[in-house]
Amino acid sequence: MSTLENLLVPAADDPNWWRQATVYQIYPRSFADGDGNSIGDLKGITSRVPYLKKLGVDAVWLSPFYPSQLADGGYDVDDFRNVDPKIGSLEDFDEMSGVLHEAGIKLIVDVVPNHSSDQHVWFKAALAAGPGSPERDRYIFRDGSGEQGELPPSDWESIFGGPAWEQVGDGQWYLHIFAKEQPDLNWRNPEVHQDFLDTFRFWADRGVDGFRIDVAHGLAKGDMWGELPSEAELQKLPKDGTHPIWDRDEVQEIYREWRTVFNEYTPPRTAVAEAWVERDRRPAYASPEGLGQAFNFDLLTAHFDADEFKKIVTENLELSAESGSSSTWVLSNHDVVRHPSRYGLPFVEGKTNEKVGHEWLLAGGPESQLDRALGLARARAATLFELALPGSAYLYQGEELGLHEVADIPDSQRQDPTFFNSPGVNVGRDGCRVPLPWKSHGSSYGFGPGTAHLPQPTWFADVAVSLQDADPSSTLNLYRAALTARRKLQGAEEIEWLETDSEQVLAFRRPSGWVNVTNFGDQTIELPAGQLVLASAELVDGQLPGPATAWLQQ
Repeated sequence: MSTLENLLVPAADDPNWWRQATVYQIYPRSFADGDGNSIGDLKGITSRVPYLKKLGVDAVWLSPFYPSQLADGGYDVDDFRNVDPKIGSLEDFDEMSGVLHEAGIKLIVDVVPNHSSDQHVWFKAALAAGPGSPERDRYIFRDGSGEQGELPPSDWESIFGGPAWEQVGDGQWYLHIFAKEQPDLNWRNPEVHQDFLDTFRFWADRGVDGFRIDVAHGLAKGDMWGELPSEAELQKLPKDGTHPIWDRDEVQEIYREWRTVFNEYTPPRTAVAEAWVERDRRPAYASPEGLGQAFNFDLLTAHFDADEFKKIVTENLELSAESGSSSTWVLSNHDVVRHPSRYGLPFVEGKTNEKVGHEWLLAGGPESQLDRALGLARARAATLFELALPGSAYLYQGEELGLHEVADIPDSQRQDPTFFNSPGVNVGRDGCRVPLPWKSHGSSYGFGPGTAHLPQPTWFADVAVSLQDADPSSTLNLYRAALTARRKLQGAEEIEWLETDSEQVLAFRRPSGWVNVTNFGDQTIELPAGQLVLASAELVDGQLPGPATAWLQQ
């Protein structure tokens, strides 16, 4: 075995490492800048591996790092088997992979199979070859409507705003469910299938342990060349496996094909689906014959409410038992308002916290509407609740610092396509993608030698890693302590709900005798008997204040 191969071998061969792993999502362009070009890079990530090891995560999930024009933050991929030169090289990737594995940290990479960039060699070839060509068949091209085909094939709207069809020079139109720079691939074409099998092998051979599958519910499409429903009709169609765009039954055939490739490796490569589907449709994505695991976003969209949390946990543990997989728990990621800000906003009847947070962001985030202290206290409590649950916990970079959403980004410096495609309606997701503060001073708070590609607020100085590192009560040190303690929770993936004296309190026990108590209210409560392991807030005369979570060993 070569030196490079030795370097890239995963740290352990346990095929079930993912079932209760803590996975840390890195948005590469905003994590750490090693070369001073204002953009985070692979060398920056490598330099922070000691930080990740001390934090105690089991794996890193890398959002797209491929060549891209950044029409959608890197999710518009020019080349699926390369590294964007602005953030590194394949050699840098190999070095990062090796250093992570030496630290005992697995590596998961984002794969974006629903679409490519319009700068991908395939799409350029499709434009050059013209209608009816094999090159064009790799995408979803068709003639338009109207007497001369001058109108789009349908009035469908893109997820990012505006029409979902774009006309090219010869008059045909191509489908793009997201930005116009992201043409949808045609998964009825065998070349598309083979190219992604080659992509998975390419990265697995470089030491990648698993894959996060973007828009996993969107690959398979119905007949895009026949008569299409209107946008209004499309929105009313049930998502039961027959929808023209979303969650079609045949998408699972694609994943069974991928699973044969994942199982070529020892241990088998893992995968997790980003699939926004109905709850009863989720187990198919998580089956061992398919991707093996699927994201559960239910806590991410919930209020900080005991009844909601209990219902979500109960339902998702039932779903994971049905699929044979483990559940996944997520409170923040690169697409949503950070959960300390969601939890610090007023309750609005009939709306999820995410909707409330979204509207707060669109309004420019007036400080008068956000209770930062309350939001952080609830976030710390929710985090301990999440980490006590059986299954995988997915953390988003910066949440271990208790970061709030950055709402006051000038329009001139925004980057998210949803802002440009929905003027005056949606300011996009830049607020959760602002580069991290590593130091309390400097032009980019330690993110890199120069400035950051998105403006950082002055309050970053008060939450920087350098300050929190030395503060025993900081959110950073709470996460470190929690992840250290969580390793003792490996074992049976089940919980027992315990009776409490309050509707504002949830308590459950893991088979090891570990008890989680979460106080969703604002009154102190008595804790059950047991040795206190950790609490998200300091006890008051031996009682747990609210909002807060405590872990006990009985």
